[in-house]
Amino acid sequence: MSDTFGESFEEGFASVEQSLAWLEASRPALEGLVEELVRLDSHTGDADGVERVVALLEGELAALELAPERIAAPPFGPHLAFRGPAAGAPVFLVGHTDTVFPPGTFSGWRVDGRLGHGPGSFDMKGGLAVLLFGLAAAHRAGLLTQVPVAGLLVSDEEVGSPSSQPHLRRLAAGARAALVFESGRAGDLLVTRRKGTAAVRVTATGVAAHAGNEHEKGKNAIWALARFVDLAQRLTDYPRGVTVSVGTIRGGSSKNTVPEQAECGVDLRFLSEADGERLVEALRAACREAAVEGTRLELAPTSWRAPLQRTAASAALAEVYGECQRQSGLSSGEAPLAGGGSDACTTGAIGVPSIDGLGPRGAGFHTRDERLELDSLVPKAQALLRYLASLA
Repeated sequence: MSDTFGESFEEGFASVEQSLAWLEASRPALEGLVEELVRLDSHTGDADGVERVVALLEGELAALELAPERIAAPPFGPHLAFRGPAAGAPVFLVGHTDTVFPPGTFSGWRVDGRLGHGPGSFDMKGGLAVLLFGLAAAHRAGLLTQVPVAGLLVSDEEVGSPSSQPHLRRLAAGARAALVFESGRAGDLLVTRRKGTAAVRVTATGVAAHAGNEHEKGKNAIWALARFVDLAQRLTDYPRGVTVSVGTIRGGSSKNTVPEQAECGVDLRFLSEADGERLVEALRAACREAAVEGTRLELAPTSWRAPLQRTAASAALAEVYGECQRQSGLSSGEAPLAGGGSDACTTGAIGVPSIDGLGPRGAGFHTRDERLELDSLVPKAQALLRYLASLA
C-alpha cells in the first residue's frame, strides 16, 4: 500500500470529524504530493511524462481500493479511470494529468512563503492532490462503501480532450453529479458556466517557384493564408461572446522560394453550440474567399467542446457544495462566465449536473509564474469529504 496517506486503513473506520482532523494533520503530506506531481513534467505531447504521473496516481488510487484502470490513448499518455466499491449512480470526479509546458521550458518546484510555484501546480496538479486526499479521508471514514464514486483523469485536456471525450461521456453517463477539480477561483467561487471551445487547422497549398527567376509561376500559399487570417479575425464579436484567435502560423521553406505550403491553428470561443457551428461555417467560407489563383485552403476541425450551461440542477449542486466549502473555512458562490473550456463542458452536455473550479486557489496558469496557495489545499479536500459525507 502507498505510504502517502500515512497509517494503514485496516484498523476500522474513523468518524467524519476524525477524518477532517486527519486532513489537517496531513498538510505536509498533501503538499508533498503536489510537489511530487509537479516535479514530473507532463506536457500533453510528452506521453512518457504523462505516463509517469499516471503511474503515481494509479498507485494512490489502488491504495484507496478505487480500482484504477488505464485507458490507452496514443499518441497521448494513458487516461486513468477509477471506481469505488459502492453500487449506484456515482459522484463522478474529473481531472487531467497533462500540462501546457513542453519538457525543458519550465520545470521544478519552489516554495515562496505560502505559495508553491511550478508547472501545473495550479492547472491542475494541486487539484489532483486535493481530489486524492479528499477521497483518502472519505475512505478513512468508511464513506466509499456507502457513496458510489467514480472518475476519469484525462491526459489530453489542454488540447481539447479529443481522445478522452468519448470515454468521459461513456463513464460519466448517469452520474448523480460531476465534480471537476480544475484551478480554483478567487473567493472560492464555483464554476457553473463556461464558453464552448473549438479549434481548427487551416492549410493553404500553392505552387513553389524561384522567387527571382520564375516568380510568375509561383502561387503563394502564405499570401492566401494571410488573407484568410484577416477574414477570420474579423469574425470576433464581443457582444455575442464570440472570439476567434489565430494562435499559430507557419509556412514556406526559404525567403527566395514562392511558398507552396502554409498553415495556421485557430481557436474559437462561443456561448452556444449554434454560434460555434456558425463560426466553423464562416471560416469555411473565409477559406474559399481567401484563396488566390492557383491556391486552395482546407479547414480541418481538431477539437470541439460544447458550452457548460448553468442548470437548476447544477445551481443546486453548487449551493450544496458551497455550504461544504463554508464549513471548511472557505467562501462560496458562483463564478462569472469563464472563457476557458474544461471537461465539465462534456459532462454537462450529457445532462450530468456539473460544477468546476474545485481545486486550490492560485494564479498564473499557463505562464512561468504559475503558483498555488498552499493554505487552500486542506480546506478544499475537506470540502470534498464533507460533500461525500452529506450523501451517506
